[in-house]
Amino acid sequence: ITIFFFTSTVLQLQFFSWWSSYNEAINYLATVPKYRIQATEIARQQGLLNKTKEKGKNRRSKEEIREEEEEIIKDIIKNKIDIKGGYQKPKIYDILLFQILLAPFYLCKYIVWYCWWIYCFTIKGQEYGVEEKLYIIRRYMKMSQSQFDSLEDHQKETFLERQLWIRENYEVYKKEQEEELKKKMAMDPRWKRYRRWMKNERPGRLTFIDD
Repeated sequence: ITIFFFTSTVLQLQFFSWWSSYNEAINYLATVPKYRIQATEIARQQGLLNKTKEKGKNRRSKEEIREEEEEIIKDIIKNKIDIKGGYQKPKIYDILLFQILLAPFYLCKYIVWYCWWIYCFTIKGQEYGVEEKLYIIRRYMKMSQSQFDSLEDHQKETFLERQLWIRENYEVYKKEQEEELKKKMAMDPRWKRYRRWMKNERPGRLTFIDD
């Protein structure tokens, strides 16, 4: 009973912690122009913002109107806008206990999917669809699904245009990105200072000072 109570408490704390982080993320996204503009437009189309400015007996102060409009925008971001990456709404199935219990199901699901992949693309030689191409690109980039989902659509379109699901194309792209990163770091004043420090005062260097 004690173990059950302890486990239950930990799971509840974990889930509520996720919800707290999720609400903090929503508060942040409400300040990001991309999501705020979308949410404001949806609110206008649905006439939600007009209701906050009613006159007569229901008239409210500017501060109350602003707070209510802010809550409307946040609510629309939560429920209407497709939020990708690490800002997704937490689900109870994401809790470790459920992940362990559902592990056999996920394993069977993966085996079925893998057999389907081999049959379609190795045995039958079908061409990859968009989802399959993006899956291969994501694997090459060693990114999780949530990390890949957080990328902008135009970035994914670039990946497809450059045919990065083909290994040779991806290697060229990877080398280009590495070279670009090196150039940016070479131009960064902070990186220049760090290199000078490593050259002149690098850790572990023995210095002899004459008495």
